[in-house]
Amino acid sequence: MDWRLDWRERENRLLASYASFASKSRGRRYPESEHPFRSPFQRDRDRILHSAAFRRLEYKTQVFIFHEGDYYRTRLTHTLEVAQIARTIAGALGLNEILVESLALAHDLGHTPFGHAGEEVLDELMSSWGGFEHNLHALRIVDQLEIRYPGFAGLNLTWEVREGIVKHSSRYLQAKQFHGEFGTSPPSLEAQVVEVADEIAYDSHDLDDALASNLISIEEVQEISIWKEVVDTAWRGDKRGELYRHFGVRRIIDFLVWDIIKSLQNRLSESKISHSDDVRGIGVRLVDFSQSVKELKQGLRDFLYNRVYAHYHLRQKALKSQKIIKELFFAYKREPRLMPEHFYRRVESEGVERVVCDYIAGMTDRYAVNEYKKIFVPYEEV
Repeated sequence: MDWRLDWRERENRLLASYASFASKSRGRRYPESEHPFRSPFQRDRDRILHSAAFRRLEYKTQVFIFHEGDYYRTRLTHTLEVAQIARTIAGALGLNEILVESLALAHDLGHTPFGHAGEEVLDELMSSWGGFEHNLHALRIVDQLEIRYPGFAGLNLTWEVREGIVKHSSRYLQAKQFHGEFGTSPPSLEAQVVEVADEIAYDSHDLDDALASNLISIEEVQEISIWKEVVDTAWRGDKRGELYRHFGVRRIIDFLVWDIIKSLQNRLSESKISHSDDVRGIGVRLVDFSQSVKELKQGLRDFLYNRVYAHYHLRQKALKSQKIIKELFFAYKREPRLMPEHFYRRVESEGVERVVCDYIAGMTDRYAVNEYKKIFVPYEEV
């Protein structure tokens, strides 16, 4: 059997005409010979999975700091949940599940320690040097910072994966340095699916973690419109136990996934999309919730922002973590030799601020805390 043809045959047999075909990829920045039995998107997925940046996600905050409990999501478990949801949607619609998985596994590679609190303060510190945004930084990681191959820096991913990574950013249109390569049109349907899968995962699972931590009560959640309509109309048991919570989270995920599938099917039919190039040419994003579900979902989002993310317990943690990042940033900027040698060597060519930013953004929560102790706690072992 010619294994080089096998993945092409699978694509032709399984994918819809509007999907992204690895056989039609725009290629890599540095040409490479094809693998005998893995498609270009499979190789991208595997390179991402084996990267140092991916492994560090295990100890990066989603909402709750890693040491607060073993149950709560980390960036790694969140990433795996996004991949599962995204592949479910892609499979139902005939999209390229391998490309979807690659994008899902890469979508949070650029996150700082301490979640969005870390990103906010690093963006503030870098305001005079281009700022910081984790999706744009993820492209920097896969293009430059991961050193795995002798012939080039980065992972040398395909154009389609790199486009999906950078266009996951809400600030992409302001990041004009990328427009020449990727343009300003919407990305592939696969990239759009990963974006909504990300939303579904963090809305539902942040709610689950907040309930498990007793940050909020089940009685509060029962007042959210989406919970009333989707969960309580179907549940027949005791509303005080863990099973009720697990059932509710599953129902919300399933409800949102179904709506995305049905909504996209309708839009594809109405728009007469028949090719992946049509997706970019239409000028608007096609993967979105129906209007009624969008309103229900917004109610859940508002609840999370007002009752969870703004909770004094999480705000205390955020302020503490931002202090750690600020003090590390100024310490490394003042004395770059505090950084490892391979970072210090880049200071002259890239500028101290950007190198310090790269170093801090790559830290796990635990590593950042330990570095802070080494520099600022007098009796901590160096």
